Amino acid sequence: MTSELILSRRDLDFILFDWLQVESLTQRPRFAGQDRFDYTSVLDVYEALATDLFAPHNKKNDSQEPEFDGERVTVNPEVGAALRAFAEAGLISAAFPPEWNGMSLPSTVERAGMAYLIAANAGTAGYAFLTIANANLLMAHGEREQVSPYIEAMAAGKCFGTMCLSEPQAGSSLADIRTRAVPTGDGRYRLFGNKMWISGGDHDISENIVHLVLAKIPDENGQLPAGVQGISLFTVPRKLVGADGQLGERNDVVLAGINHKMGYRGTVNCLLNFGEGRFRPEGEAGALGTLVGEPGKGLAYMFHMMNEARISVGLGAAALGYTGYLHALDYAKTRLQGRTRSERGLSAPQVPIIRHADVRRMLLAQKAYASGALALCLYAARLSDDIHSLENADAREEAHGLLDLLTPVVKSWSSQWGLVANDLAIQVHGGYGYTREYNVEQFYRDNRLNPIHEGTFGVQALDLLGRKTRANSGAALALLGNKLVDTVARAQAVPSLQRHADTLERAWVRIRAVTEELHGLDDPELQLANAAAYLEAFGHVVVGWLWLDQAIAAHALASGPNAHDFHHGKLAACDYFFGWEMPKVAGWLAVLEPVETTPLNMPEHWF
Repeated sequence: MTSELILSRRDLDFILFDWLQVESLTQRPRFAGQDRFDYTSVLDVYEALATDLFAPHNKKNDSQEPEFDGERVTVNPEVGAALRAFAEAGLISAAFPPEWNGMSLPSTVERAGMAYLIAANAGTAGYAFLTIANANLLMAHGEREQVSPYIEAMAAGKCFGTMCLSEPQAGSSLADIRTRAVPTGDGRYRLFGNKMWISGGDHDISENIVHLVLAKIPDENGQLPAGVQGISLFTVPRKLVGADGQLGERNDVVLAGINHKMGYRGTVNCLLNFGEGRFRPEGEAGALGTLVGEPGKGLAYMFHMMNEARISVGLGAAALGYTGYLHALDYAKTRLQGRTRSERGLSAPQVPIIRHADVRRMLLAQKAYASGALALCLYAARLSDDIHSLENADAREEAHGLLDLLTPVVKSWSSQWGLVANDLAIQVHGGYGYTREYNVEQFYRDNRLNPIHEGTFGVQALDLLGRKTRANSGAALALLGNKLVDTVARAQAVPSLQRHADTLERAWVRIRAVTEELHGLDDPELQLANAAAYLEAFGHVVVGWLWLDQAIAAHALASGPNAHDFHHGKLAACDYFFGWEMPKVAGWLAVLEPVETTPLNMPEHWF
């Protein structure tokens, strides 16, 4: 697979440098000494790794998924080779701060680079994403002496990380977890329980794996505390690590089995048993672990990794949608079939299918979804950079609130519509797209996981409407509105964008009105009954805003001396989004004002 079919470098450069103005970050102390050349050079490394080491074994990952022989898991050797090269290039620690021997690369640039890897090979990239997020949590909340051996090993590619939340009886309902952590008397704990859906839970890629495990500490009567307030977080390595950083004996963490997935097969996903007793570190059953931070605050700490993972899920969905679009575009330009309506004679040569209006419609839709999702995810990464680099505390707090508000949108909108882009890529290919000989069917299967994991669409909808839009008396919602109004004002100065500006302004007014009406309902079940429709509408308005904001930048470039077809293509994608997608907002809001109650009120026995 060539790099031109993995991701559009021209679009990445536009989003990063022309729209998000990432180069301006170099004026801040955290990124001092860096420049655009540094950023383009590191993106070149990501692109080369994606093309040379990740993409070549993508189909092999799909056809030859990890194997479990009852004792150990083996993955394709190319996975380890790609990840070793990734670590040797210093990219696991690319965005780590200098005090952790990182490159201090802006998150916006690092996420753009990671998009290359996941577009090339989602399965292999998954191990890297989890490990980076694991290390970021430990740097934020762990005691340095305790966590530095893990972080140093992860940066070197010798240790990979996981997150262990769900249990067989408790998926998203983490208050109901049963894994318990019993104090040993020496400051450590022995963990007993089961964790389900653990990506990267066991493999032969690295020397060690460190699991971040949510568990509850029993009281003096052996009872587990109720609710999420009783959840604590622990580091539980597959192999114990000595004070000198050397690996010791095997911990009591046992792989019970792997899950055989529809897609995303390159990343092993499994059920882990903690404290089964097969391995008895230091002579006793129970997986030895160390408490991270304070007891009872584990879920708050884990949200650091969960929120990062949610944005990564959105980024992965955008990347898969984007590579599917590029494959469909390439196919549409070369596949000859049929003739245009004005050239119906059989003597006329067949034309590439991109000449047919409906194919162009499908390609425009993919471009609008995939590029829109990529812009959304990188905008979120830019907010993360603001949080960590702005000197003004109030400005940092505003960026934090805005990122919290948009996180469920980043995760869910990108997952929802990136998958639609993949569906359309199959359709453009016709029957060929439904065969395994073409890549687009795998992209769809790989992407189908993203609307599910790290919180389903419905869970994110409840979070957005029930919590995020209410936080701090709606401060983040008001801030988003101010930014949107600013874009509308600037777009009004561009004649070709005025109609879109008016459309966006009206849509936002309706979103605010519906939000206030829903927040004012006394019945919480009624208020949140159609939260999914609210998230659909809210997400489309947010992405419409970002498309309009990009269009302002694209219009300036399209009118200048360096105008390129690319800039006109961006403007056309914006036109498509406002012509075809923004009208959908009214339909979603129609079931919210007033709330349409059929799903809420239908008795179970009527199904």
